[in-house]
Amino acid sequence: MPPRDKSTNSRLTKPPRRAPMIEVRHSRIHGFGVFALRRIRKGTTVMEYLGDRISHAEADARYADKADDDNHTFLFTVDKRTVIDGGVGGNEARYINHGCDPNCESALADRRVYIEAIRTIQKGEELSYDYQIQRDPDDAADVDEVFGCRCGAAACRGSMLEPRKPTRTKKAKKAKKVKNAKKRTKATRRRSV
Repeated sequence: MPPRDKSTNSRLTKPPRRAPMIEVRHSRIHGFGVFALRRIRKGTTVMEYLGDRISHAEADARYADKADDDNHTFLFTVDKRTVIDGGVGGNEARYINHGCDPNCESALADRRVYIEAIRTIQKGEELSYDYQIQRDPDDAADVDEVFGCRCGAAACRGSMLEPRKPTRTKKAKKAKKVKNAKKRTKATRRRSV
């Protein structure tokens, strides 16, 4: 009996490997960026945001010596207890830049952060998502300048921080209280019927 040709054995042949989806290189937005090496369809999970999983207290201690005017961060908040530090044990996801008109978004599943395409991304296009960095009451007056956005989008809001919440006047607050009182009254009537 002739020797068996192993190249036809389906158990021994590997499926063809897909070309890499992304690469890291210099960006016009800021430092390094992540670029599509091939077309990425809307809804595709591009990658998971990886890094050292630490507490908020540990993150604060780790970067306590950071200058106030340094906007460079690889920290990603997962929940009230956990932060991912992409600067320690992180992957390419840490190089995705902020954009006010992004093509990706972050998604949380089982306390893990994934980067997903929210529209089809063409080969050569830089990936971005809206960082929406949280504002704190004790932020410096120039915090918007420190975290200034360089995305260049037509609708750029000028900051990587979450949009400011509109401040309401006393008249608007009073009108809302009256409106809420009416809602409670209607709800009470409905329940009592």
